[in-house]
Amino acid sequence: MKATEKVMYNGELAAWEEAKVHVLAHALHYGTGVFESCRCYDTCEGPAVFRLKDHMRRLVKSGAAYNMELPYTVDELCAQVIETIRANNLRECYVRTIAFFGYRELGVCPLGNPVDVSHAVWEWGAYLGEDGMEKGVKATISTWRRIDPSTMPPTAKATANYANASLAKVEAVRRGFDEAIMLNTKGSVAEGSGENLFTVKDEVLKTTSEDSGALPGITQDTVRKIASDIGYEVKEGEITVEELKDADEAFFTGTAAEVTPIRQIDDREYGGRGQVTERIQSKYLSIVRGEERGYDDWLTPARPA
Repeated sequence: MKATEKVMYNGELAAWEEAKVHVLAHALHYGTGVFESCRCYDTCEGPAVFRLKDHMRRLVKSGAAYNMELPYTVDELCAQVIETIRANNLRECYVRTIAFFGYRELGVCPLGNPVDVSHAVWEWGAYLGEDGMEKGVKATISTWRRIDPSTMPPTAKATANYANASLAKVEAVRRGFDEAIMLNTKGSVAEGSGENLFTVKDEVLKTTSEDSGALPGITQDTVRKIASDIGYEVKEGEITVEELKDADEAFFTGTAAEVTPIRQIDDREYGGRGQVTERIQSKYLSIVRGEERGYDDWLTPARPA
């Protein structure tokens, strides 16, 4: 990770190296934090953040699921993100926003602690590699199951939930794969360690529904909409392992992963980036860079003031 100059911490800009929290912050001990990631792209009209307001709305919703009331409105959070990008003079970057119960009291109940909020930005290319964007990545079905809705709220983007994802990711990497695919407790597909998943069969797209235990993805939602705009049928529902491996194509979606083809799942090889995946990936990358009309509402300008 390449350091930048400034981080926004509780509404104030601070030097990157000074953005620190206390070792007894509640979230560090009990996982009581929620976060969001979004990307700023260098568009033809200057830097712009893709679906910023949707990300900040989800942050607030995730906080509510964990009994956390953020000290800022959605509009204030959006303004802070833009200010942080401008302060670092970046045209293209990854944005990580986190809200967490900070330092005051220890003990499982977090309610006596302040809610701290920070925004950090830095340059970050293709999450699963530039080669993966073109040729596809190798994935494996994880032995770790996605957290069940009866144990923790999987539809919240909470830091605690990613301990589960981290176990799956490390297992995949140690087995020689790029990414993990997690099943739910019913044995159906949930998501990748940090991405949603789509299959393509006979040019019909399918992705998991919210009751699969997957995080409702903003990129997933974007792809549903643009695939329909292209003219593809898009279904949502249960995806079995058999259905996944019988698909013609498969790909991951996410803020970090964008639209990343899957070329192999365990011993099932798809043969690289499929035609449908390539078409959707190309349109997605055009939209986020402001090259397609009709999607301007998804872009929030971050040009220097």
